[in-house]
Amino acid sequence: MAWYTDTTTERKKAKKSLWVKCKKCHSHIYENEWINNLNVCPNCNYHGSITSWERINLIFDKDTFVELFSNISPIDSLKFNDLKGSYKDKYENNIKKTGISEAVTTGHGKINGNQAVIAVMDFRFLGGSLGSGTGEKILQAANYAYDKDLPYIVFSASGGARMQEGALSLMQMAKTCAGVARLNKKNIPYISVLTNPTTGGVSASYAMMGDLNISEPGALIAFAGRRVIEQTIGEKLPDDFQTSEYLLEHGFVDSIVNRKDMKNYLSNVLSYYNR
Repeated sequence: MAWYTDTTTERKKAKKSLWVKCKKCHSHIYENEWINNLNVCPNCNYHGSITSWERINLIFDKDTFVELFSNISPIDSLKFNDLKGSYKDKYENNIKKTGISEAVTTGHGKINGNQAVIAVMDFRFLGGSLGSGTGEKILQAANYAYDKDLPYIVFSASGGARMQEGALSLMQMAKTCAGVARLNKKNIPYISVLTNPTTGGVSASYAMMGDLNISEPGALIAFAGRRVIEQTIGEKLPDDFQTSEYLLEHGFVDSIVNRKDMKNYLSNVLSYYNR
């Protein structure tokens, strides 16, 4: 029976690599079509997740991006352990798995010829959580933008503050906001792009501080969870509550931009600054 088991395994592998199932409309899409469409469902426009480097390559002109502060990584100051192991083991495994040093990648480059500094969060790294290393990289990128008089763009994708760092994680909310607020002294634009999901301490800090707040379609943008709010207020919330479309309607974001249009949209905005 070994031959039958092996063949079945190979068929399962082939089936898995051929198709991607949309998380929203549940359509089965050829993997090549999914990738060529930038991980966006061609049927319902659901925007799937992409890595920080995939987004950087999508946004920046070829061979112009220079990474900054790649030496910054998490520190287990509290020596945190839970039933699943130590925090140190978790983030070291995430570094090996993702190839990045923290939940955000920072650097500078050109977007259709316009210079900009960027910080791109990656949900693969501990759920894009905001830890001390994450906050430090976002702050240092803001300082670089300040020193070089360059626009600053942050792409958020996060489950919130990193609980393994306790109060040190929560401190990053004020720290990053201070770095962003400092840009106003020089009238340097700060553009915040909210992707799916942007929640918790990130949504309650720098993610909503943009001079221009942009979102991808259908992104979950929230602080507390839907069920927590419903239980607190004793009411049923609208079906589209905490989506980018709901926030646009209620004035919390300025625009919703499809992934394929994001580079040109950002370059158009930056061109006003460069006049």
